Amino acid sequence: MTLIDLANPTKFLSLTARVLPWLAGATAILLLVGFYQAAMAPDDYQQGATVKIMFIHVPNAWLAMFVWGVMSIAALGTLVWRHPLADVAAKAAAPIGAAFTFLALVTGSLWGRPMWGTYWEWDARLTSVLILFLMYLGLMALWRAVDDPARAARAAAVLTLVGALNLPIIKFSVDWWNTLHQPAAVIRMGGSTLDKAFLFPLLVMAVGFSLLFVTLHLAAMRNEILRRRVRSLQMLQASQQAA
Repeated sequence: MTLIDLANPTKFLSLTARVLPWLAGATAILLLVGFYQAAMAPDDYQQGATVKIMFIHVPNAWLAMFVWGVMSIAALGTLVWRHPLADVAAKAAAPIGAAFTFLALVTGSLWGRPMWGTYWEWDARLTSVLILFLMYLGLMALWRAVDDPARAARAAAVLTLVGALNLPIIKFSVDWWNTLHQPAAVIRMGGSTLDKAFLFPLLVMAVGFSLLFVTLHLAAMRNEILRRRVRSLQMLQASQQAA
């Protein structure tokens, strides 16, 4: 099945109905393994047991940016390629991305309290992630505020692409400015600085949370397609009654 085939909502629904149970099972297994490895990981010599917040915080922080990247590609699909499912993909991803961003902010605050002595600091990394969360909320409000789906899709696509400028700011803020937030320790030039006792559980958790996003995203896209079909039928029925 090609990407062109997946542009057909009926074929997309058929494929995802077969794939979702397997994805959900793989997600559950990986997360269970990841949580077990995280629980068994040793305490850090400086941070103690609080270092284990990392196994939740870091995957959520990665996915907060990744989901916006997915939405940006979908925005191009809406504006440039007119892909039938592009707006569906973006709209379905926004609440999930907002949830990941919220969890990243909360776990980051809980981690920061014993490390920095405060739950919040207006430094570049924390502020730019907060802006990302507000942009997610703004996009969700935009889709609800505009009645015409086509107009809402175009406006949301433009806002998504503008908001994508925040992603490199989040990524490189710890390098460009002097911040409390620690620099990159996993994906960096010269290799990871994390010990294997922390790196392996973190990677398992990252893959598990990524599969969780894919599973939730496909399920949300299915719901959005069905919701739009119901809306179209209701509008058709209303027009027939009016005639």
